[in-house]
Amino acid sequence: MPRVEKQTETTTQPAGRPTPAMWRFENKVVLVTGASAGGIGGAVAQRLASEGAQIVLFSSEPSDDLADELRAAGSDVLATQGDVRTQGDVDRLAGAISEHAGRLDVLVNNAGVELGVRFEDMPDSEWEHVLGVNLTGLMRVTRSVLPLMKCKGAVIVNVASALGMVGCPGMTAYSASKGAVISLTQSLGLELAPQGVRVVGVAPGVVRTPLLRRFSEHLTPDMLSQIRATHPLGLGRPHDVAAAVAFLASDDARWITGVTLPMGWAPGLTLPLDQINTAQ
Repeated sequence: MPRVEKQTETTTQPAGRPTPAMWRFENKVVLVTGASAGGIGGAVAQRLASEGAQIVLFSSEPSDDLADELRAAGSDVLATQGDVRTQGDVDRLAGAISEHAGRLDVLVNNAGVELGVRFEDMPDSEWEHVLGVNLTGLMRVTRSVLPLMKCKGAVIVNVASALGMVGCPGMTAYSASKGAVISLTQSLGLELAPQGVRVVGVAPGVVRTPLLRRFSEHLTPDMLSQIRATHPLGLGRPHDVAAAVAFLASDDARWITGVTLPMGWAPGLTLPLDQINTAQ
């Protein structure tokens, strides 16, 4: 990945004038955690790369397929592997970004795990694992790369979930972790605003990812009907979330911080996860 010279000034379009999409992330360095082909993180990396971004991938599993796909499309990519929960891995990530790019313009905190189990049956280890990845890992990555985000207009985008906004039986640990991410987005947005760093989030409902396909094996037609009823515009696709992230991370959203955008969800309606758990 070629070294990017540190910017001292960012040239933007006049206020109120749309920026051509193909130029929104030109010469910007973007870190996406937990990115994999077919998932939300992979779609985010592809979308921002298509708009000119230089991409850094950080995931617990090898991301060679996604990295090769991005490079084949002409993007500059640095692919690294590690655990967001491990401070040493996160420190090495920050060091690699510093060495190769010298700065970071956009951080997309996408790494996360899900868990569907009844609260009374949940082992402590499972609770700690979910919060460790979804919340503590997000904190560690953000804290470690923040010194690299001194460039004007830097943005942090946190991928939360609709389940952080509404209740869902069988998903207590996941909901708790994503609700905390939404609250962190609010507070950190206020804290970093004086430094010119924006913090925003997205909270998607059910998205058609490889994980959902594994889940669907346990869905009856009635369960699927209930899930669809909570999504008046239909189930989401990874690139739907990527499009929202691209907007929020761009200068087009320069006056937005501390908020999380709900996506695709009808609040107050819950998924039949209690039935799914019984069916498994």
